[in-house]
Amino acid sequence: MSTFSLFDDPAQRVAKDWTFAKTQVESWQADGDTVVFTNGVFDLLHPGHMTYLSQARALGQRLVLGLNSDASVKRLKGDTRPLQAEEDRAFNLAALRSVDLVVTFSEDTPLDLISTLHPDVLVKGGDYTLETIIGAKEVLDWGGQVEVLSFVQGKSTSSLIKKMG
Repeated sequence: MSTFSLFDDPAQRVAKDWTFAKTQVESWQADGDTVVFTNGVFDLLHPGHMTYLSQARALGQRLVLGLNSDASVKRLKGDTRPLQAEEDRAFNLAALRSVDLVVTFSEDTPLDLISTLHPDVLVKGGDYTLETIIGAKEVLDWGGQVEVLSFVQGKSTSSLIKKMG
């Protein structure tokens, strides 16, 4: 269970750089904690995200979330996204009890970040397969595990955007 209290400043759980994040992950692992990693845009938090993050956290003692930067989101999703700035998305995610650390990455994939942090478990949602998860091969090669969680039907940012439009 996380040692953070509900009164902690979520901004303290947003890594300023990858070096800080790597040091924190190594510290947790040295203490015997299993570090779980997942990533995504997390533009509009919804019950699908909450379920997914809670299930991911249950796979270990620490959950690190790789967050696509604004530039990365624009390249992947188009000029109308993200709906919220990366600082706001990072703060909202860091405020969740299930998330221990948020690390932003500007590449189109989290492969470099995964390789830097060396998590014990890599997690993605049910819309992925083991073969399509970026970083799965690397995590498995160093003895980690890869988990695909169930997809929560009807709960997506895309469906929310359609309803708003």
